[in-house]
Amino acid sequence: MNKVKTGWKLPILPLPVCLLGVHVNGKPNFNTIVWFNMLHDNPPLIGIAMAKRHYTNQGIRQNKTYSVNIPTTDMVVVTDYCGLHSGSKVDKSKEFKIFYGELQTAPMIKECCINIECKLVNIKEFKNTDLFIGEIVEIYSDEKYIKDKKPNVKKFDSFIFLMPNGPYWKIGDHLAKAYEVGHSYRPK
Repeated sequence: MNKVKTGWKLPILPLPVCLLGVHVNGKPNFNTIVWFNMLHDNPPLIGIAMAKRHYTNQGIRQNKTYSVNIPTTDMVVVTDYCGLHSGSKVDKSKEFKIFYGELQTAPMIKECCINIECKLVNIKEFKNTDLFIGEIVEIYSDEKYIKDKKPNVKKFDSFIFLMPNGPYWKIGDHLAKAYEVGHSYRPK
């Protein structure tokens, strides 16, 4: 099989979807984000990349906090809605049951399967993009997503965004145990 140049500017890449929670000008706001990822585990850091034009960026800069809320598949319509409309024009907080953790300025969504409360530790500025780096303060979950004090991933029912232009996809079945399955490999 021959490899060919594609000319694509962005790779086909599955990305997790979150509803980013911030306080902007004293009220909760949520924005749909797919450009986020774990950056480190000690301390636990999550990076969020957004175009500078987003209303949400102001809230992170103002309060130095944010939340990463992982929606379930039954939330796909409201999640997409939050990415289509600016919090400067629409009050998206009315769409959710909101709670707060230790930081008190990172609104979180009760309907989401996982909520990650973060304090801002650094901002890396690019020409058109801000990369916000936050340290995880606490992770919240409904009891139904926990089994034997560990995440019951099968119950999360979260979804991904397929770069570069969608669509959303449900996450499939368990494939193999990481850090274990490779022990059976025999090099050629």
